[in-house]
Amino acid sequence: MERITVTGFRWVPTFAQGLARDMRVRWALQEAGRAYDVDLIDLGERHSESYRRRHPFGLIPAFEADGHGVFESGAILHRIAEVSPELMPTDAVGRANTLAWMFAALNTVEPPLDALSVLDLQHPGEEWAKLRRPGAVEAVQVRLDALAAWLEPRDFLLGRFTAADILMTTVLRLIRHTDLVTRIPVLEVYQTRCEARPAFQRALAEQMDGYRQNAPMAA
Repeated sequence: MERITVTGFRWVPTFAQGLARDMRVRWALQEAGRAYDVDLIDLGERHSESYRRRHPFGLIPAFEADGHGVFESGAILHRIAEVSPELMPTDAVGRANTLAWMFAALNTVEPPLDALSVLDLQHPGEEWAKLRRPGAVEAVQVRLDALAAWLEPRDFLLGRFTAADILMTTVLRLIRHTDLVTRIPVLEVYQTRCEARPAFQRALAEQMDGYRQNAPMAA
């Protein structure tokens, strides 16, 4: 059995807890029943030369399996899913469709949702952010409406749970501070269904426990 290590941050601000992208990898490994170690780093360590060799952009997650590293959450999930039938069908068409929806989550849905999240959570009250926000919300709504239309007759993106649902659900969580998802019933039900999975709950509890144990001491 290969030895797997996932890198995440030791602690992040409250608004980012449960959203940091190592959550996606932990969830995938939990779904696949794969044992793994977690290597927690301080925020400042991402700039170190040694960490940049693991992730050239100094972000998380980084992933290592038996000495072979991969970075970027989408690439890592593909690495896990391609050897885990729990996360990707074994037939060629099913695998291609799963990969297409993985790309859709990251390339089509995530950018506008992440942009809104950054506006609201990292620049609250700033005048330029207030001016930009209506356009950002409109861009999000376009993506959510299209996603809802696809999911209307389906429990999951491909009818069965796959790695694409992990990515899409964690993308939707980026705007959990708004009601943009919950006011669309099919998306609210979809997100609730995915987050109710035991593997998600275990991964989230693990990540949050790490943050609690490493929270900065109050001044």
